[in-house]
Amino acid sequence: MIDFTGTYTDEYELAMAEIYFLKGYGEEQAVFDYFFRSLPFQAGYAVFAGLENLLEVLEKLRFDEKDIEYLRKQGYSDKFLIYLEGFRFQGNIYSALEGEVVFPLCPVLTVEGRLIEAQLIETLVLNILNFETLITTKASRMRWAAGARKLVDFGLRRAHGPAGYYASRAAVIGGVESTSNVRAGRDFGIPVTGTMAHSFVQRYDDELTAFRDFAACRPEHCVLLVDTYDTLRSGLPHAIQVGKEMAERGQRLFGIRLDSGDLAYLAKQARRMLDEAGLPYVKIAASNQIDEYVIDSLLEQGAPIDIFGVGTRLVTGPPDAALDGVYKLAFANDRPRLKLSENPVKISLPYRKQVFRMLNGDGNFLGADVIALAEESDVEQMYHPSEPLKSMRLTGYEKEPLLHLVMKEGKRTAAPKPLPEIADYAQRRCAQLPPEYKRFTNPHLYKVGLSAQLKQERDRLVEAHRAVRVT
Repeated sequence: MIDFTGTYTDEYELAMAEIYFLKGYGEEQAVFDYFFRSLPFQAGYAVFAGLENLLEVLEKLRFDEKDIEYLRKQGYSDKFLIYLEGFRFQGNIYSALEGEVVFPLCPVLTVEGRLIEAQLIETLVLNILNFETLITTKASRMRWAAGARKLVDFGLRRAHGPAGYYASRAAVIGGVESTSNVRAGRDFGIPVTGTMAHSFVQRYDDELTAFRDFAACRPEHCVLLVDTYDTLRSGLPHAIQVGKEMAERGQRLFGIRLDSGDLAYLAKQARRMLDEAGLPYVKIAASNQIDEYVIDSLLEQGAPIDIFGVGTRLVTGPPDAALDGVYKLAFANDRPRLKLSENPVKISLPYRKQVFRMLNGDGNFLGADVIALAEESDVEQMYHPSEPLKSMRLTGYEKEPLLHLVMKEGKRTAAPKPLPEIADYAQRRCAQLPPEYKRFTNPHLYKVGLSAQLKQERDRLVEAHRAVRVT
């Protein structure tokens, strides 16, 4: 695991913090919101992830001796360095639950605390939440495509360095059942699985001996890679022979893996050959640059694939590769704050806020979230964030608050949640999202609006700032 100390940040966070400290602003109470402006993958939703990792880091966050010595060489003042030696995060965090289905513009996490501490954790918040939410969302799309079929994370070797460690965890929240990543399995309790490499088969003078040795040493959950030389004329016949030999010993060959060629055609032929050989229980796994679109296409072609090994296109999050999450100041020095922009979508929202999700009569998501001021308990109408003529009545619908106090004065309000519990929550919440928002082509647009009070405050501040002229 990465050693997250105080210097795991961008330089400008420290530069701003030092100025706040020297000018006496650092103890002011401030509110920052984490949110994103657009969905990745042209998707209709995202799945929030990384919260438990972030809370764990924040509880332990310190500037150690190595940090302080390094910052001294960078020219930071002695008074500020003395402050950093005693730095602890003591703020409050309100957040959506990890695994929640989330949408653009809605605050997903809010930090409330002293200005310096809220500023210093910005990079950590963005680094952890943006990445894990991206990968979890990608995995969720693969889970939607695969239906009841198994998904296995094979991505560590193609991940961006240590990011593969957290990608495996994020993938499980999105719906992947197991991983090849042994360290992630150890630390997060993820079931670990794997097959063999082509090099294992190549080491032997003949494929059949390679398969026999592998099956003899690892009879439990034995999966044979059948495409090293010729899938249908060599690999499959040899796998079938070993499968029959295992059956005679009272064992069962678990599966075969296809890693190249026309996967739909090869899977159909493999299924026929296995069934004719009396091995209908042997599973067919497929890998090689698989993503949600490939899975969808293979199943549409009727490919009898039981397990999908997903790697590169899971852990690197293509084609987007990053979530555009941002961290914006909403309140400081007893005043609401916002950022202006020529693009109305980029105008931020002031004050601490709450997000309410509308539920329809059967408990599923209606397709609308409303952002309100934190003290609002009920909202009867929401307004489009940038198109004033668009609004929606909310009376008659159940409203579910999404932001919960998860950290108070630097300490978690509840024990860490086990990964299976988070993953189960994500699957249940995704099941509440109607299918039109989950389709890959032109997904239905989920509505996000502002309460009347929040819109009024936002508009008032916009007009006040625009009225100021530089002379």
